[in-house]
Amino acid sequence: MGLVRTALFNWAFAKHHQGTLVFRIEDTDAARDSEESYTQLLDAMRWLGFDWDEGPEVGGPHAPYRQSQRMDLYKDVAQKLLDAGHAYRCYCSQDELDTRREAARAAGKPSGYDGHCRELTAAQVEEYQAQGREPIVRFRMPDETITFTDLVRGELTFTPENVPDYGIVRANGAPLYTLVNPVDDALMEITHVLRGEDLLSSTPRQIALYKALIELGIAKEIPSFGHLPYVMGEGNKKLSKRDPQSSLNLYRERGFLPEGLLNYLSLLGWSLSADQDVFGIDEMIAAFDISDVNPNPARFDLKKCEAINGDHIRLLDVKDFTERCRPWLQPPFAPWAPEAFDEAKWQAIAPHAQTRLKVLSEITDNVDFLFLPEPVEDEASWAKAMKEGSDALLRTAREKLEAADWTSAESLKEAVLAAGEAHGLKLGKAQAPVRVAVTGRTVGLPLFESLEVLGKETTLARIDAALAKLAA
Repeated sequence: MGLVRTALFNWAFAKHHQGTLVFRIEDTDAARDSEESYTQLLDAMRWLGFDWDEGPEVGGPHAPYRQSQRMDLYKDVAQKLLDAGHAYRCYCSQDELDTRREAARAAGKPSGYDGHCRELTAAQVEEYQAQGREPIVRFRMPDETITFTDLVRGELTFTPENVPDYGIVRANGAPLYTLVNPVDDALMEITHVLRGEDLLSSTPRQIALYKALIELGIAKEIPSFGHLPYVMGEGNKKLSKRDPQSSLNLYRERGFLPEGLLNYLSLLGWSLSADQDVFGIDEMIAAFDISDVNPNPARFDLKKCEAINGDHIRLLDVKDFTERCRPWLQPPFAPWAPEAFDEAKWQAIAPHAQTRLKVLSEITDNVDFLFLPEPVEDEASWAKAMKEGSDALLRTAREKLEAADWTSAESLKEAVLAAGEAHGLKLGKAQAPVRVAVTGRTVGLPLFESLEVLGKETTLARIDAALAKLAA
């Protein structure tokens, strides 16, 4: 969800400024990335409603847009950095690095790379090579303070001792994120980068690399950076990719609307106004200013997310709502046989269901009484509603309902109200046994509109079945 929020802010920023949004696939990790993850990512972007001006399936002047297809470019730039003295080969083993870092910590000094291989002699290089050591490539950080203005956080300064030389190519020749992203930003002429706060510490490194790329004629400028606040989960801990509530697929399966989800995510660090939480994506784009983003961590509140999604469900055109619910009205979500589904009943009940849902998946339990041969057996609901005297009330309600006008929900309400009055009960108490007898549950869609859609014959038969159960 944090990644979706980041994509949203980039998309809104580009749209607001009539800019060019570049969608780049960072898939250089062969162990983690696959064709399946690639297609899932494209599917997620489409579902969210994001469109891009350059990238996969769209093309553009800087193709290809998958890093796995750009390896020769990274290899060429790494060699140019080596040739110009901006990078060097480092032969230190992991054990040696760990030992020196521990010693630095013990001495109260910064524990980053100490520059051991910065100025190796030819003899030292020859000795390391004779030992069979495979070097990585490190970028040579300049001995200078780096200051930049973050679009979210203002002016930030990093001193040299806190930004040591860093790896850009693994010993096996595979380029690292620290190289490929700045190189792609340079070659794709990226002007603005909005990304997570967790990448802030890498920014001074990348700025130094951009300067080297500008010197080599590879880059034209250093992009402007904005680092977005963390999204916090339960216990005020950063929402991790491994947290169940962070998965976009979970929200899709539960029936969140993309517009509802994006509305809520936009509130994690930004707001349209102090008194308006519900708004459309076009309103967000028109108002979005990156300088208005709050740098403090934002907490993901699932209940508020559901509430805002429910507001967006109610904003849908009824026809749109009925179509968006379809996946949850058929297998594997629906517990009824496909042939039991009645389109006329669905169209009749849909406007009433639309007022009650927070997520689309709730539709299944709300309308199952219409399509199942018998209501759901919920013993807790039965025990709650069927108090002493419920049998007498149900007999009276059946009598009144049989004589009612079944083309009018108001007539059915009057029938149950009259039955309640005959037993000294208000409508709320009187309708509870009827609801459970007919729908199986104590809560649900408006009862009398539900009875009207279900029909007289089925409703009376279910009341008869409830009376038989009470008698037994």
